Amino acid sequence: MESDSRSPMRLYDTARGEIVPFRPGQMVSLYTCGITPYDATHLGHACTYVTFDVLQRRLIDRGHLVRYVRNITDVDDDMLAASRQRGIHHLDLAFGETRRFDEDMAALGNLVPWAEPRASGAIPAIRSFIHELLDGGLAYRSGDAVFFDVTSSEVFGSLSHLSEIEMRFRGEEMGEDLEDSRKHNPLDPVLWKSSAVDEPAWDAPWGRGRPGWHVECAAMAVTQLGPTVDLHGGGSDLIHPHHDCSSAMASAVTGESLSRHWMHQAMVRNQGMKMSKSLDNLVFVSDLLARVDPMALRLSLLVNHYRTSWDWEPDILLTAEERLDRWRLASSGDGNHSLEAVRKALDNDLDVRMAVAAIDEAATEGRGVRQAARLLGVDVSDRGTKASGRSGGDR
Repeated sequence: MESDSRSPMRLYDTARGEIVPFRPGQMVSLYTCGITPYDATHLGHACTYVTFDVLQRRLIDRGHLVRYVRNITDVDDDMLAASRQRGIHHLDLAFGETRRFDEDMAALGNLVPWAEPRASGAIPAIRSFIHELLDGGLAYRSGDAVFFDVTSSEVFGSLSHLSEIEMRFRGEEMGEDLEDSRKHNPLDPVLWKSSAVDEPAWDAPWGRGRPGWHVECAAMAVTQLGPTVDLHGGGSDLIHPHHDCSSAMASAVTGESLSRHWMHQAMVRNQGMKMSKSLDNLVFVSDLLARVDPMALRLSLLVNHYRTSWDWEPDILLTAEERLDRWRLASSGDGNHSLEAVRKALDNDLDVRMAVAAIDEAATEGRGVRQAARLLGVDVSDRGTKASGRSGGDR
């Protein structure tokens, strides 16, 4: 670990659209939108969480304590549709897929989150949020639902900077119902909706039902980490509508910005298209882990910058396995001259490409690379070892 007295890290901020200094305090609060646990972990998930894991590791290396929260969206339309289709209770489905997700993350060497709240366990906080929004005139009841009034928010859209037409397009793409006649504005997101007979439901003054997706994350982030987190993010597909909506809701309740810094991982493509269940082009982590070293799979996700979308190809794994072999051969050598180069690269908007190149150079020269590789979360000890760890928080 080094002292954090040097120049600050510099990270791209989605809201500002530029690389800026990232200057958190001694305790750093990070929030990442987690999975909706109705299917196995795919490479898009893995790439996002490996990126945030490398960020955590560098912050800890700089001397910070990190409180990293990654939620689980176990109350969601997609979740309920999948449980209905498979004839399994939604909580049983969530339990099984969350366990598999956690096993995948551990195999990849990701640090364990400081907290991993579930939407189903945050209903009181979510109801409180909706109370505040209704009482403040920032939301309205219509029919058997409650909606957030986006026109009441001064910050709605300030993250994505999309036009209304673009917001409508992205909203439809992400499953928003723009034709709902109960809405005052097609962009108004649902806060609370009635539940079907076979869906989970909770009592509320505005009717028995369940929360919408965006308010779940807003409430969980504020409940776990306070009104403003140091850094919030996830996949770039979440910028709108999810993060535009959740940040506007949180700000409306607390009067403060939900996050000081927004960070988003670019999409991983397969067959030229974004990985998605609807396109049936997902590559599952558990399938790959059944036949490759977990550290090779992690390395295959560390050769592209997090803001660059890229295509998955099987040859990427072969290259990663060869690289891992070279690093392991060099790990017993004296010295660790690539560590400072890796630190410098990560402080430059998490430039993992330069970090990997620095370790490659040291390995080629026969210099030890164990510490530098560890900073990227890559265990270069005995083949097949699964790295594990825990965030530097105090819970």
